[in-house]
Amino acid sequence: MSSTGTPHIDEHELNELTKVAQDLSLRVAVVASRWHDTVMNGLIAGSERFLHSIGIQDYTLLRAPGSFELPVISAHAAHHHDVVVALGVVIRGGTPHFEYVCSAATEGLSTIAVETGKPVGFGLLTCDTEEQALARAGLSGSQEDKGFEAAHAAVAAAIEIAKLDA
Repeated sequence: MSSTGTPHIDEHELNELTKVAQDLSLRVAVVASRWHDTVMNGLIAGSERFLHSIGIQDYTLLRAPGSFELPVISAHAAHHHDVVVALGVVIRGGTPHFEYVCSAATEGLSTIAVETGKPVGFGLLTCDTEEQALARAGLSGSQEDKGFEAAHAAVAAAIEIAKLDA
């Protein structure tokens, strides 16, 4: 598992994120694909756990038909929100389709962040098997919680950007 080196969020950081996120009144959109319901439910729940842990109770949940559509919906969300958390899962099959979808979604999401200046949390799982996706989905028995991590990354980036604008 690649979780070695994952940043630990201690109580001090959580308290600081909570205070600043509330001071900034961050508007958050979670954009989640519809494929692989069990994995997606875990990713959405993980992002919600993080947002609730810092006092963000209200956020907009938008559902994309698939991971390929995450960038276009995230782009629109970025025009109305301070933070976007993009969640999806692509599982390798027997054709090159996997590479095309993963590449397009990744490039699209990073382009949105750079062009809008709004952080986009990258919660797109690109896995060889469903078991790998489940291990990262933040479900009971999962080794990682990528939805939580993506929401944390996006909010933490928004707070760092706000320091530059102050």
